[in-house]
Amino acid sequence: MIPEAVVFDIGNVLLEWQPERFYDGVIGEARRKRLFAEVDLVGMNEGVDLGAPFAASVEALAVAHPDWGSEIRMWRERWFELAHPPIDGSIRLLRALRARGVPVLALTNFGVETFETAVERLPFLAEFDRAWVSGRMGVMKPDPAIYAALEAESGIAPGRLIFTDDRAENIAAAAARGWQTHLFDGWEGWAARLVQAGLLDKAEAGL
Repeated sequence: MIPEAVVFDIGNVLLEWQPERFYDGVIGEARRKRLFAEVDLVGMNEGVDLGAPFAASVEALAVAHPDWGSEIRMWRERWFELAHPPIDGSIRLLRALRARGVPVLALTNFGVETFETAVERLPFLAEFDRAWVSGRMGVMKPDPAIYAALEAESGIAPGRLIFTDDRAENIAAAAARGWQTHLFDGWEGWAARLVQAGLLDKAEAGL
């Protein structure tokens, strides 16, 4: 069955998200490992993805861990260096699909403020027909509720959606609902999957 719409995750699909790599470059791998072991930066970020205020969340964590205050504040002050660089091959696929008239949707774990700021700085994030953003919804992947919301609000049957994400648990949750899926591991594999699905030809996919 040829999909009716394509659903993109954003982090590590359209935009690299590698906080550990950023901190390794700034404070060194050994110190970064200590930071991540002693401070729950990942948990803080998940709270933001569920709708907590970004700046206030970072500052509260910095105050709670004064020995790491400057490093924690980098999460806000240098956020665009954490979420960098864009994945150009995936952006080309998004645009090739739109040129074909295929609806292109986003389903992303992303904070409200960070998403709005990212759209301003990275115009390709405004090119979706619609984006489902966890911070706005108060629910995040792989909770089935976020997939159900996209189905209900788009009006597209699960089997007519094809979804790519870099996290196996998010793909498994979509597949359990009947979505067509692809575990993202580079834009070339995703391009080949879109060709296989009948949505693009090889030239359009850049293959």
